[in-house]
Amino acid sequence: METTLRGVGVSHGVAIGEVRHMGTAVLEPPAKQIPAEEAEREQGRARQAVEAVAADLNARGHLAGGEAQAVLEAQAMIAQDPELMSDVDRRITVGSTAERAVYDAFSHYRELLAGAGEYMAGRVADLDDVRNRIVARLLGVPMPGVPDSDEPYVLIARDLAPADTALLDPALVLGFVTEEGGPTSHSAILARALGVPAVVALPGAGELAEGTVVAVDGSTGEIFVDPSAEKKEQLEAAAAERKAALAAATGPGATSDGHKVPLLANVGGPADVPAAVDAGAEGVGLFRTEFLFLDDSTKAPSEEKQVDAYRKVLEAFPEGRVVVRVLDAGADKPLDFLTPADEPNPALGVRGLRSLLDHPDVLRTQLTALAKAAEGLPVYLEVMAPMVADRADAKAFADACREAGLRAKFGAMVEIPSAALRARSILQEVEFLSLGTNDLAQYAFAADRQVGAVSRLQDPWQPALLDLVSLSAEAARAEGKSCGVCGEAASDPLLACVLTGLGVTSLSMGAASIPYVRATLGKYTLAQCERAASAARAADSAEEARTAAQAVLSGE
Repeated sequence: METTLRGVGVSHGVAIGEVRHMGTAVLEPPAKQIPAEEAEREQGRARQAVEAVAADLNARGHLAGGEAQAVLEAQAMIAQDPELMSDVDRRITVGSTAERAVYDAFSHYRELLAGAGEYMAGRVADLDDVRNRIVARLLGVPMPGVPDSDEPYVLIARDLAPADTALLDPALVLGFVTEEGGPTSHSAILARALGVPAVVALPGAGELAEGTVVAVDGSTGEIFVDPSAEKKEQLEAAAAERKAALAAATGPGATSDGHKVPLLANVGGPADVPAAVDAGAEGVGLFRTEFLFLDDSTKAPSEEKQVDAYRKVLEAFPEGRVVVRVLDAGADKPLDFLTPADEPNPALGVRGLRSLLDHPDVLRTQLTALAKAAEGLPVYLEVMAPMVADRADAKAFADACREAGLRAKFGAMVEIPSAALRARSILQEVEFLSLGTNDLAQYAFAADRQVGAVSRLQDPWQPALLDLVSLSAEAARAEGKSCGVCGEAASDPLLACVLTGLGVTSLSMGAASIPYVRATLGKYTLAQCERAASAARAADSAEEARTAAQAVLSGE
């Protein structure tokens, strides 16, 4: 009998297939004692396993490229964390086997994360994955992960570690469903990059029996269990109609009455550029530069290395707009040479621009590298700072850009509510704003973007978040400056129309979402988008806001 479940749709498309579950986690190793004379050998085993897992994660990242590479390289750094390894060595010295020492050391660190105000709780899935891989290697058992299958399937998991998501084969994995996660979790972001339909935050997903046929709608978040032939036909017809609409929509982003809304791509490095170009991106709205800094957590990359990487991206968009975010380190992206190791709550500490202002040499080198990379190119370079809180932050960043001789527009990201509330003040120092809706929601609602239990507060349709977007866009309009959105909110085609109605001047998203947004935006006039935006802001919940906007745009 057909039943319907609802989670959070995070990646467009429809997938129909049999359920396959993610491989089970590694069993807890037995707690047996070893003689003192075996300690050195066990410590060697532990180090070899750690290095092998780190190398494997780095290799997977190299194959995946782009955002996935940055995530996986960060996991490799977790595996090689010196404090964790010291704890492992200590436990072996007092009699633990290598596998038990690794298990216990990671468990202790896991408890520390869970106790850090829960901000870091979203990293527990990453930590568990690294632990399981090391223990599996030490035990000589298969790695936990994506099931082996010759036939296409829908993958079900409690959560997906980045190492698994990054290398999913879209030819086999039709779509995936997770019990945890949220619309801005690592799994969601990588799913959109892959173009795989995905639904997250679906309680009880793990109870779906192996082999059950399900239909996954990554746009609505609906899961149809044992769908009828009629339901399959409806979903397949809708998917075909959507595909035809995508193929028919070409050219620059605009409403049906010609109001231009440039559609830009979010990229993590040169590896993401081909997909952005193929999708018809009009430029880059968010160039995350962290990928360069994750290769070695002990020191910043050289100016020469940075120049080479930046130029590859800039050259791909001649006479296009490329917005570069300077290094956003801290919180879930710690770097040994830059971020404090003892912050009780890294998300509320020295992160983003704060880190760079504390280390002006790192910021100066990056800005100088960007200036050199843009020399002789017709590209419209714009550079923005992450985690700007007020006018003083904006001024400090603009001054640093001028001192580095950077010929570009200087901007500020709006990720902290104070920046939205005081946007007009900030715009006295910079030339544009870019809304990072992922972090803006996180800080507005005190809801970690990686924790599935608070995913409803991470929904970008939340009216309070739309209010903050509107405040920023109105301030930019009053100052005659631009205000774009580069957070995941821009990848929702319906929400893209609402954002346009709020006064946002450009939209940036993962390349796979651009055709969907282009096709949807082209159906409606600017006036319709403005009415939809007003209806959404008048609602009291995210679901009501979405329904109200849909009603306006469908003419109901």
